[in-house]
Amino acid sequence: MRNLEKKLRAAIVQASPVMFDKKATLQKVACQIKAAGQQGAQLIVFPESLVPCYPYGLTFGFTVGSRSEAERADWKRYYDQSVVVREDLQDIAAAAQAAGAYVSLGITERDETTYSLYCSNVIFAPDGTLAAHHRKIKLTGAERYIWADSHDPSTYFPIVQTPWGPMGSLICWENYMPLARTALYQKGVSLYLAPNTNDNPEWQDTIKHIAIEGRCYVFNVDQYFTKDMYPADLVESEAVSKLNQGTCRGGSWARVPSCGRPATWSTIRNRGTMPFTSTSRTKMATPS
Repeated sequence: MRNLEKKLRAAIVQASPVMFDKKATLQKVACQIKAAGQQGAQLIVFPESLVPCYPYGLTFGFTVGSRSEAERADWKRYYDQSVVVREDLQDIAAAAQAAGAYVSLGITERDETTYSLYCSNVIFAPDGTLAAHHRKIKLTGAERYIWADSHDPSTYFPIVQTPWGPMGSLICWENYMPLARTALYQKGVSLYLAPNTNDNPEWQDTIKHIAIEGRCYVFNVDQYFTKDMYPADLVESEAVSKLNQGTCRGGSWARVPSCGRPATWSTIRNRGTMPFTSTSRTKMATPS
């Protein structure tokens, strides 16, 4: 039986992307990793598809049975800004190594061979190596217009062995899939990462339940972005204009395994980094 470290200082980064701009968003993420590392964070968790953004509210011209030509320009723009894991994440790996922290980051990934896009989550170890690469297995609703299902078994439920126990991730509505959760439970997950783009109040019930069901710490991290953050020159600017101003309001939490209660505060309608310290497998200290 492993002797686990009893204290973990983690940072949940409720971040905003520079929408449709991979380079600028990655630079921003690297700076946020550095800042969290300077505060002693040993685990730094970012939201789903932060790079280059989650294109909430856009259709890219897709309808059932047809597709408009004009919106293909927005799609091409999003496609070009997607992340090639082997080429684009060197600065993130370096930032993780400099911080000496585990870093979890949600990306829109472009496969080097098939050129399909995937909603993916990568985890870097404190030495800067890529420790886990998970692709969303089954997409939700109209996400299937954008991202492909994962058919690569190497991306199914990877686990990272950490000093605090096994760590893994499920992305957004994958957390509603009982067998997907069970796959992580079977691997003994202690640190359960749930990056998402869902600010619905009922989502908090989901992560609370997972903490109780899985007897694991659950790190739920959401984006914060407003419609003013979308590029003004998108073809679908009219669709953007119809969005609520607070398009994605955040609402990130960490939950403890014994009762699912919050281990840190929730931030709504704001962006920022929420630090907290775990003092044991069953109790967490006040955020600091």
